[in-house]
Amino acid sequence: MAPIVEGNRYAAAAAAAASPYPPFSSSLQQSHSRRRRLLLLWSHSTNTARMFLVLASVLLLGGVFHYLWKAEAALSEPWTPDPAARLFSERPLPPPIYSTFLDSGNFELPLQTKGRNIVDQNGRRFKLSSVNWYGASDELFIPGGLDVQHRDVIAATIRSLGFNSVRLPYSDEMVIDNPHILPHLLTSNPDLIGKRALDIFDAVVKALTDAGIAVIINNHITTATWCCGADPCDAGWANDHLGPLCRVKQTEAEWIEHWETVMARLTDNPFVIGADLRNEVRGVWGTMSWDRWATAAEKAGNALLRLKSDWLIVVGGTESGNDLSGVGRRPIQLDLDNRVVYSAHVYAWSGWGSVEGRYAKRSYPSFVKAMRQNWAYLVEGDLAPVWIGEFGAPNRPGTGDANYWQNLMRYLKAIDADFGYWAINPRKPKDDEKESYSLVEDDWITPVLDYRMKDMTELIRA
Repeated sequence: MAPIVEGNRYAAAAAAAASPYPPFSSSLQQSHSRRRRLLLLWSHSTNTARMFLVLASVLLLGGVFHYLWKAEAALSEPWTPDPAARLFSERPLPPPIYSTFLDSGNFELPLQTKGRNIVDQNGRRFKLSSVNWYGASDELFIPGGLDVQHRDVIAATIRSLGFNSVRLPYSDEMVIDNPHILPHLLTSNPDLIGKRALDIFDAVVKALTDAGIAVIINNHITTATWCCGADPCDAGWANDHLGPLCRVKQTEAEWIEHWETVMARLTDNPFVIGADLRNEVRGVWGTMSWDRWATAAEKAGNALLRLKSDWLIVVGGTESGNDLSGVGRRPIQLDLDNRVVYSAHVYAWSGWGSVEGRYAKRSYPSFVKAMRQNWAYLVEGDLAPVWIGEFGAPNRPGTGDANYWQNLMRYLKAIDADFGYWAINPRKPKDDEKESYSLVEDDWITPVLDYRMKDMTELIRA
């Protein structure tokens, strides 16, 4: 091999340097370097974009939550009663309208339905101006207040407020156990001490009807407790499909048997006018179909009409009593005609989960639209009676409560609705907790003369 001459090495290097093309290895390195720079630049840009998107999302969600928080907070702002409500509170309560009561001689029993109205045998309307008196559906198994006043006094108070009817709830557990009631719960009714729950329930019914007040019995809940929580065992009339989950178990047949036990004791009382079959049917997380409930209601209603054909059968809506939209396609069909009264419940929190939200925040047109979709089409179309069997508001409302109440009262007055306010009780049975929805003070005599009683006095007279 010929030796490499030093000058040749320099010549070769010079030639390479003078070439317009870099050596292959150098070109490859430069390409990799450019690629790394581009990747780093792209990665940096991508990370920046991601950070921007995350930050924007956080800001957007924060803004949404802040808006919702402010909106909810605004609903809770205290509401100042209008001058008319303040004036009402300063005057004596107007006397009840005697002609609206069953003992006035204006009504020939039994009652039945005709179009949107409940009527007597002569076609005269009997408007349900009702109040709920609860307790027998709760832990103590008896209507509230019997330790404070005699049942006749409470009945007289209800009548003095102008209510011509009472919705009286019970629990299936009360019927199943029918326990002896502790004496301290009956101190103002000593003649009832030593008696069982069903006997006391009957005595309260008699006190009401002796006062000329019509009574509608209501199966409120399976387990004796405050209604209505998330317990699936109380979400419908039967819970045997839930197996060992439920402390108080019942089949559909047993539910009907409990109804027969309660009502068989009242067949001779003409002022017991009906049976409200079940409170706020909803199923598990609102899964109850109208068809399923309607079929069960027909079975129970027909069983009760075999006991006494005079009774009205009250059937509430699904979705916790809010929804009667299924009646239009699938009405309740009983063995006897003109016996079905539908019932809806309307509260400030009703409507949750819908696009337009709870009734506390709705405008009047939006509220009326929901009422017509849910139940009012039956009234406005003169198809069937609908009794607003539960509604209510606190004595110290927020602006959301007041908005709901004003919309509801405006609409109920406009259609001259049958109604049932929740509730007369000044205390809840469990822990003797104060009932903010009450219409009387703790003595069960003194009326709470505020915006609610003002509007219901007007509604009674509508």
